[in-house]
Amino acid sequence: MSGKAGRPSGDSDARERLITEARKLFVALPYSKVSTRMIASRADVNVALIRYYFGNKAGLFETMLRETLEPIRAQLKRVIKVGDADSVGDLMRTYYRIMAPSPDLPKLIVRTMMMEPGDLQRRSMEKIFSEIAFPAEDLMLEQMSRAGILRDDVSPKKARMTFISMMVFPFLAPPALLGLQGIELNEEWLMELADHNVDVLLHGILAQGGRTNDEA
Repeated sequence: MSGKAGRPSGDSDARERLITEARKLFVALPYSKVSTRMIASRADVNVALIRYYFGNKAGLFETMLRETLEPIRAQLKRVIKVGDADSVGDLMRTYYRIMAPSPDLPKLIVRTMMMEPGDLQRRSMEKIFSEIAFPAEDLMLEQMSRAGILRDDVSPKKARMTFISMMVFPFLAPPALLGLQGIELNEEWLMELADHNVDVLLHGILAQGGRTNDEA
């Protein structure tokens, strides 16, 4: 290696491999059981690259979360800008598509949010949601309310809870329960569920004016 300590040489995808393996390990194991050496070994890179790219394990954890959720953040921005029923459906499909290969990732999010308030990983998770998800969802639903897309008798905050429940529950449901229903949690089924959920939203919390021409 040359230049900055720990700087990669001729291994341009090392950072991506570290994030990929970190995601797998943090989902499968408690945070305290995952070591930087374990991640580096799985990624087949020098452990010093974790310090170079992320500072430490906590930095890698937060970066992994941010980059995994980035497509969802980008779609949230589009929803806020467009503010119609189609964009809400696109957001749900984006979320399902990202989570389909890593269906246990929402469990990691829930597990982290149930840690003690001062825990470093919980603070990282809260920071991400406070910066991206919660304000975006509030703006999205408030904008829809002002535009007359939400029914007059629907609370934007309660609508957000309904939307979050639809997004998260399929991944938190016990596998045995899904099995009893004959459900295999794959991308094809999740895309069908997204269409169903959007239809439920259209008939439940969205005003008829929020429907697309194809659905009218």
